[in-house]
Amino acid sequence: MNKRYWWILITYTLMQFSAVPGVLLLRELDIPLERIPGIWSMFSFTTGLLIIVLLLLPEIRNRHDVEGRSSRGEAVRWSIIGVFFVFAAQYAAALIEMFLLGIEPGSENTETIVEFAKAFPAFILVISVIGPILEEIVFRLVVFGALYKRFNFWISGILSSLIFAAVHMDFTHLLVYTAMGLVFAYLYVKTKRILVPIIAHVAINLFVSIVNVLLADQIEDWMEQLEQLEQQTSLIIGGLL
Repeated sequence: MNKRYWWILITYTLMQFSAVPGVLLLRELDIPLERIPGIWSMFSFTTGLLIIVLLLLPEIRNRHDVEGRSSRGEAVRWSIIGVFFVFAAQYAAALIEMFLLGIEPGSENTETIVEFAKAFPAFILVISVIGPILEEIVFRLVVFGALYKRFNFWISGILSSLIFAAVHMDFTHLLVYTAMGLVFAYLYVKTKRILVPIIAHVAINLFVSIVNVLLADQIEDWMEQLEQLEQQTSLIIGGLL
């Protein structure tokens, strides 16, 4: 692994650990406590992404020289296919966790992130765009890429996905993160374009953000209306019988 990739890993690590001094700093500025995680994440993730993109400039300039790189049309097709692959992998992994391992659905990590986004709506940009870009660069381009030079796809994909899950501090759902990581790694290997798993990852996170943050209240109202309709229907049917 070249030196720039090591600097990318160092930058990402420092970005993650900067939350501790960052929170302390913002608390001194009398910013509401519930908004602090979103505000600092917006700053640290954006800064980290800018630094990492600068470190990747040689790869960006020479991206057309990559052997076996898919065409733009193929990249678009695999980006779309990849979204459905990730959803399918998540669903399959969740079913295995629930029925074979007895793990209840739902993620505390996701719930915490949703709360941050509700307190500071701009944090949605971190969840749905900046975060996925960073994670694909770090865990697929750098970590998976380094492992794939030494091991086969499955070993490289599983190891990089486990690290991916560990960073999210969601060890209960290791299987879900591993399944997602394997799909993202496959998309990267298949197309030789890191942009393809980035697009798929952004699409997945954007969908989750819209459902859990922007439409959460509206969906709750729809569910209440549906329950009321079911109750009214039951009463009508009961009266007819």
